[in-house]
Amino acid sequence: MFEQELNEYWKTVVDTIQDGIMIVDKAGTIVSANKGFENITGYNQEDIIGKSCSTLNCNKCDAAREKRGDHWCVLFRTGAVKMSRCAIQRADGTYIHVLKNASLFHDNNGEIIGAVETITDISELLKKDTQIEAFRRELISRDGFHGILGDSRAMHKVFDLITNAARSDAPVIIFGESGTGKELVAAAIHNTGDRKRKPYLKVNCAALNESLLESELFGHVKGAYTGAFQNRKGRFEAAQDGDVFLDEIGDLPLSTQVKLLRVLEEKVIERVGDNRPVHIDVRIISGTNRNLKKLVESGLFREDLFYRINVIPIVIPPLRERRSDIPLLAESFFRRIRLKNDKRIDAISNPAMEALMNYSWPGNVRELKSALEYGFVTCNGSVIEPHHLPPDVFQNNIQISRKEEISLNRDEIQKRRLVDALERTGGNQTKAARILGISRITVWNRMKKYGIRPVRKFAEGLS
Repeated sequence: MFEQELNEYWKTVVDTIQDGIMIVDKAGTIVSANKGFENITGYNQEDIIGKSCSTLNCNKCDAAREKRGDHWCVLFRTGAVKMSRCAIQRADGTYIHVLKNASLFHDNNGEIIGAVETITDISELLKKDTQIEAFRRELISRDGFHGILGDSRAMHKVFDLITNAARSDAPVIIFGESGTGKELVAAAIHNTGDRKRKPYLKVNCAALNESLLESELFGHVKGAYTGAFQNRKGRFEAAQDGDVFLDEIGDLPLSTQVKLLRVLEEKVIERVGDNRPVHIDVRIISGTNRNLKKLVESGLFREDLFYRINVIPIVIPPLRERRSDIPLLAESFFRRIRLKNDKRIDAISNPAMEALMNYSWPGNVRELKSALEYGFVTCNGSVIEPHHLPPDVFQNNIQISRKEEISLNRDEIQKRRLVDALERTGGNQTKAARILGISRITVWNRMKKYGIRPVRKFAEGLS
């Protein structure tokens, strides 16, 4: 009785399995399939049963039909297929990656009567593998010089200074405008120096008020001030034998400057609320976007401290002074953003790259990255164009284009505007005509006049 009931419910059991299951006879005709098979292949049972399994057009099915017709595939020779990765064609014509297993059926006399095959959808796993591989390649490509990208002469000079500074224990100060990458340079010095296996701690001197900053740097003892419920080490103690990066050191209060000078000269600190000296061994790396010499002249920065921290100065050039690095940086940011974004954006157009090159970038590398992130938000096509960039970048490019047009003759202006319109519309002449306010015939005539190829996917621009 149990066996009879089990047979009745077997169909329900099979249909509950998420993997696809199909049974074929000796000729390869599908005689049964479960719900999982329908979901994976897109074929209804009514459509697929009675058809050859070759309908799935599997790219790994090795045809081995003999003249007598005894064997229709390698499975009937080998007896089994185990964990075979392949692609099959769905009902809608698309292909899906699956993992296949198969075994033969035998009757009571040991004769082959058919086979059962299971397929597991692994398309999402392959997608994840591809994404992981893309991330891996990006991590390798983004490395540059210890995470810093640049191929200009100015940046190679910075790289040489980083290498030399890493070999020394002398204080280093990094000058650079906001967004130039001072933190990256400081980290590179630590990671290539003798202290790289020791702690590396960062403090933003502009982010805390005077009392909190001193507690952060030097630590405090219990009861030193309201809220000091226990003893606490400061960053200098915590970074023993390592490096401390003091970002925006130009904003350090004068009273704290005195204590920092003692750290540099005597290698000792005192916790807030305590007078017992604590000996430390740390290398100080400073960073600032301010002119410390002018701060010294105005009495806002101690001259003796300035000379103590200004032993190995490294000046990071602003992005506007190394424009040749902009394409390298833009492409790197583009790849990173695309990895995290669901949009199918394939490239930055040449006019958009020119717009990036023409902009002055007051926010430097950080602003460039933000501009690419903005472009991914505003772009609904496959290519980022100039009008997808932030307004400041786009409007600046328009102004430069108009200034250039003043020196051009009428034909050159018409040609440039036509090329730009075709690039913006992907080569669509009707849309380009709408942008320029002329007829499609005029667009065609001008393309012929200026030797612009009439391609749908406008990429080359000029012949």
